[in-house]
Amino acid sequence: MSKTKDLPLPVGKYAKLDNGLTLHYLDIGDGPVVVWLHGSGPGASGFSNFKGNYPAFDNAGFRNIVLDLPGFGRSDKPADVNYDLAFFVENLKLLLDNIGIKTCTLLGNSLGGAIALGYTLDHPTRVDNLILMAPGGVEERETYFEMEGIKRMVEVYGQGPMGVEQMRQVMTLQLFDSSQLQDSILEERAAVAVTQPANLFSTMLVPNMTERLHEIKCPILGFWGTNDLFNPVSGTFKILENAPHARFTLLNRCGHWVQVEHQQLFNRQCLNFLLDAE
Repeated sequence: MSKTKDLPLPVGKYAKLDNGLTLHYLDIGDGPVVVWLHGSGPGASGFSNFKGNYPAFDNAGFRNIVLDLPGFGRSDKPADVNYDLAFFVENLKLLLDNIGIKTCTLLGNSLGGAIALGYTLDHPTRVDNLILMAPGGVEERETYFEMEGIKRMVEVYGQGPMGVEQMRQVMTLQLFDSSQLQDSILEERAAVAVTQPANLFSTMLVPNMTERLHEIKCPILGFWGTNDLFNPVSGTFKILENAPHARFTLLNRCGHWVQVEHQQLFNRQCLNFLLDAE
């Protein structure tokens, strides 16, 4: 954790898992549990992805576990592991076991959405609801690497340590309206990015889970921006065609970060969904 002590991110709680890794998470509020799973971009953290969302869930009576995935934020970043889907799913289970959460709602965007799907497929009785924002895991790897946003991210990341301006080159593609991109988010993510190991992105592998989506029986609420440059919006229909209890909101003039670009709509629809499910 020494590398992360000076990061411009709030300090929450740390959990030492049975496999030796230490993960950081914010634990906000009381009530039914919502676990927040962020995406995979360089410098990502739970706080930078969801700072405009989880306070509304807290106010509505939910307990929010805002996780920094291994390799991200203030969590451990081992340089000797494969950051594949199984690794993330295993660590999510170990964390929830560690802090005594038996069932919860999983909320994830991009990589976090893929982890939510993978965890639900492996542990179906432990997930009450799924909230997904442009989740990964419903295309082949080659499809993602044809997307403009992924190409830009790989190109810029490959040039060396990412400062604020290099981060801006990638992050402007996250949003349809990049004027919403706050300098504070760029600074937070640039500070984290220099602490991340090279193997984080070189070993990241998420399988295409489309053919297994019919196994998911819990309610799914999904969001996708039609101007997403990272994950193709056609994934919406793969989930709707295969998961029996899914519904999606498609938003035009919206990129990869629905929860940022349409914050109030996202918060409102999620809370209505969760309160109706209780």
